[in-house]
Amino acid sequence: MKKDTIDPKVYDLYDEYCHTQMTRRDFLNKASVLAVISGSGLAMAKALLPRYAEAQTISFTDERIKARYVEYDSPGGTSGRMRGYLVKPAGDGPLPAVLVIHENRGLNPYIEDVARRAAVEGFLALAPDGLSPIGGYPGNDDDGKVMQKSLDRDKLFRDMLNSARFLKGHELSNGKLGATGFCYGGGVVNNLAVRMGKDLAAGVPFYGRAPATEDVARIQAPLMIQYAENDPRVNALRQEYRKALEANKKDFVMYTYAGTRHGFHNNSTPRYNEEQAKIAWERTMLFFKKHLS
Repeated sequence: MKKDTIDPKVYDLYDEYCHTQMTRRDFLNKASVLAVISGSGLAMAKALLPRYAEAQTISFTDERIKARYVEYDSPGGTSGRMRGYLVKPAGDGPLPAVLVIHENRGLNPYIEDVARRAAVEGFLALAPDGLSPIGGYPGNDDDGKVMQKSLDRDKLFRDMLNSARFLKGHELSNGKLGATGFCYGGGVVNNLAVRMGKDLAAGVPFYGRAPATEDVARIQAPLMIQYAENDPRVNALRQEYRKALEANKKDFVMYTYAGTRHGFHNNSTPRYNEEQAKIAWERTMLFFKKHLS
């Protein structure tokens, strides 16, 4: 099913499903009774569910990279230990490093693919799995979002902060750290910029929640802030965030991508906007190459 044939009400319901405790069954049941312009709300809802195998762009066996799972200490986090997906380009270091932070459902295949994409561009990439202290990404997003919701948010953030520090200090890293993330992960990037000061060399949050306005003064990293055009939940704080960054004379650029919805970079569902995702990713890579080299 083409994305332009899916009724906007189904897209809105899917966004609610992704960001609440709504189950897949409830999502499909609610979609089935929606009055849609044409066709079946249930069929539209099923079309929005992720298809990760079809969305892979860089194979884990790609000769340009080497990928493996690593474990490391995470004091103050959920369990004191963390696991992440570490991907390096072929060749030796030192390398600029990029942390890739998942959405609100753990380290799913899409985020692993994003880490591989970053490695192909020459970065040492780490995608931490915030669910690893309680068993790891369970193989499906429905259980993943329930698991992530069960975690203490402060401890989960500490696990992401410790992941950033682990990557920055990795033997293959050149000591310059960037961070990007999506949805929940975008919010984490904004808050890493607050917490890490100069230890974060660049941040690129995708449709992530803005940090508290009073904390913006603490940001020292250059930021490229990516928004979807149709994303009222996240965009509600956009102008306030911009004003705070400007008032504190921060180094930032903010883009809003026309014709996009929340999740437009995720190529596993019809929310994906190929043209705009390509532009956003190319900008992201150029931004990191400028600030991390």
